[in-house]
Amino acid sequence: MLVLYWLSLLFWAVSIGALAWYVLSFATQITYVTLADGRQQVRSIPLLFRLLLPLVPNLTPLIRKPSYQPTVNMAAWQLTAAGYEGVLTGREFTALRLLVPALVAIFLLLFFIPLGKTAFPIWLTGTLLAWCWPLHWLRRARELRAKKILRALPFVLDLLTLSVEAGMDFMGAVRRNCEKRAMDPLNEELLRMQREIQIGTTRKVAFGNLAERVRIPQVKTLCAALIQADELGVSLGTILRIQADQLRKERFERAEKLAHEAPTKMLFPLLLFIFPATLIVLLGPILANVLRDGLL
Repeated sequence: MLVLYWLSLLFWAVSIGALAWYVLSFATQITYVTLADGRQQVRSIPLLFRLLLPLVPNLTPLIRKPSYQPTVNMAAWQLTAAGYEGVLTGREFTALRLLVPALVAIFLLLFFIPLGKTAFPIWLTGTLLAWCWPLHWLRRARELRAKKILRALPFVLDLLTLSVEAGMDFMGAVRRNCEKRAMDPLNEELLRMQREIQIGTTRKVAFGNLAERVRIPQVKTLCAALIQADELGVSLGTILRIQADQLRKERFERAEKLAHEAPTKMLFPLLLFIFPATLIVLLGPILANVLRDGLL
């Protein structure tokens, strides 16, 4: 009996050690995305995704069914817009959307079995949250990248405008901007557009691909204006200056809107924290004196 006890103890120790080694090996793993010029940028994905990626091939026959194709295509575009193209494919992300809630459901089921039926709402809530979490992560990553692009766009347009008005051609201005500025999401997209044109893609197609990848209204408007200017032979410097002025105006309007919304957003914290604290500060000494007099 003692031998069985020590064997079981050894088995659990080895199992926990192997699990810890498996998790640690993936936790220290660094994932990269290759840019259009061959450089690599770090793109970190959640640890849970890295742990479940080896299981993705098991769901490949299911994901390849035609009914999943719209979901796979949408996931592929969102990954591209979020900057994770080459790190995760649309099929891999779709499979992870199935694996994450399944794993969480099994874990919660094992954990809450002793509680019986009373734990079913907790199990159901945890499973639903696990189902929504991958989409929330991807949507959040895409929104953050879009904000970085919008934040850098007016400044980049000013640089391109100055370069074009100084006599440099548009692609030379884009190349100079990519070389001089630190690599950010906007520069990554401009670099990819530049490489597409260098390998023979027309400017119209390259601008259209840029607008399709990011799907940001301001970028779509800019690309449409550049395509129209290229087709009509209009000066690109004028178009770029108009677009830069428009973007600065929109950014100023967004800042004004956020400033007007600030008092409304501050109302709830004010009522929840500051007003009770003020009452405590004002009425605290009075209540203390009343209680002291009552005890005396």
